[in-house]
Amino acid sequence: MIYPYKDKKPAIEEDVYVAENAVITGDVTIGSQSSVWFNSVIRGDVSPTVIGSKVNIQDNSVLHQSPNTPLILEDEVTIGHQVILHSCKIERGALIGMGSIILDGAVIGSGAFIGAGSLVPQGKKIPPNTLAFGRPAKVIRELNDEDIKDMKRICREYAEKGQYYKNLQRK
Repeated sequence: MIYPYKDKKPAIEEDVYVAENAVITGDVTIGSQSSVWFNSVIRGDVSPTVIGSKVNIQDNSVLHQSPNTPLILEDEVTIGHQVILHSCKIERGALIGMGSIILDGAVIGSGAFIGAGSLVPQGKKIPPNTLAFGRPAKVIRELNDEDIKDMKRICREYAEKGQYYKNLQRK
């Protein structure tokens, strides 16, 4: 379901796949070829949420913000199942593992990988192209070519699956 909130209405590119039981409300922008999967909630009723192109927000994820602190997901970001994002910035090509929580003011660097079940506390900065894991998340190592290749594959496959499901909705 897509709802306005007061005078703010989601701006979603025409080719974005939004599962029928996902909820998007308020000041939310979603770029081309992105996908929002089953039971996810994206609320833009406090501050803006800006989602780039080819971003996938997987099942049961929740995206929200604090006052005057937007939530920003750059292009080609993967958000795993049951992730919570709150007023943070996820830079281009990063992957947030299943069940992770990223809090206000945290910045996940370009191409970084946050391991499943991690907690990135308020204001924490994860450097680009690194693997961070834990509660609280700590940088474990630099990503290798295999990691990067796999992250790109996941992003590509979700963009393709999203277009498949979008075509089903059109029929």
